[in-house]
Amino acid sequence: MTKTEFDRLREYIYRESGIYFEDSKVYYVEKRAKQQVEKYGFKDFTAYLRALRFDSTGKMRQELLNSLTINETYFFREYEQLKCLAEEVVPLWCQNSAGRNGVRIWCAGCASGEEAYTLAIVMQEMAPDIPWEIYATDIDTEVLDRAEKGIYNHYAVRQVPEVYFKRYFSPLGDNYTISSLLKRKVKFFQLNLVDDVGMRKMKGFHAIFCRNVLIYFDDLSQRRVVLHFYQALEPGGYVFLGHSESMSRITTVFKPVRFKNAIIYQKQITK
Repeated sequence: MTKTEFDRLREYIYRESGIYFEDSKVYYVEKRAKQQVEKYGFKDFTAYLRALRFDSTGKMRQELLNSLTINETYFFREYEQLKCLAEEVVPLWCQNSAGRNGVRIWCAGCASGEEAYTLAIVMQEMAPDIPWEIYATDIDTEVLDRAEKGIYNHYAVRQVPEVYFKRYFSPLGDNYTISSLLKRKVKFFQLNLVDDVGMRKMKGFHAIFCRNVLIYFDDLSQRRVVLHFYQALEPGGYVFLGHSESMSRITTVFKPVRFKNAIIYQKQITK
């Protein structure tokens, strides 16, 4: 792949997904794009890029984005934030109108579903008497298919507390399947975080989990996504970011709130 071809492909990926690959990622991008070139029988990257731009079905675009997304995840990842949700945030919801009218949580960049089902376990354990729903989205259609099946290997479930493992998982050959109770409470669907039309449809959430996703976006795309989160949240709603991510360098419309177990970001209530 020439520098010109990489630049053109990088710009295409950025425009379509908001993900920006630095020059240091040229080998990573080339390797995955080459798989697509060989699959479709193009003579070179230039021909592939031309076909990408004129693919009216969107199939080639989706396959490329699927190949580029990183989906490293497992159940009960970044445990302290989950403890904060369970022991500090959920009790607040149970005491206010959210508990009466129903809690809605959005897991943005859900990958193969481990985080979304983890949130469902927390809600089922800590708030069984109030209505709640988990909405889980990702740009990658292949991982969403796996998430809906709810089948996981030993690595994915290795940090699930034993009491929850016995309650919500069943053996399936060498793997484990999530309980039907949790499957009914989690809704998976595709969403591109830089799709303004799709993002504007996301409304009425009390919390958004978007952990270790924004690190793949440049500053402009991060701000664009976060402002959509602001509109999607109910007044006083929370955003949970990854430990290496900070809202303060993106926008001031969220204030950091220091709980006992974690720092999370709350939507500023304007007067």
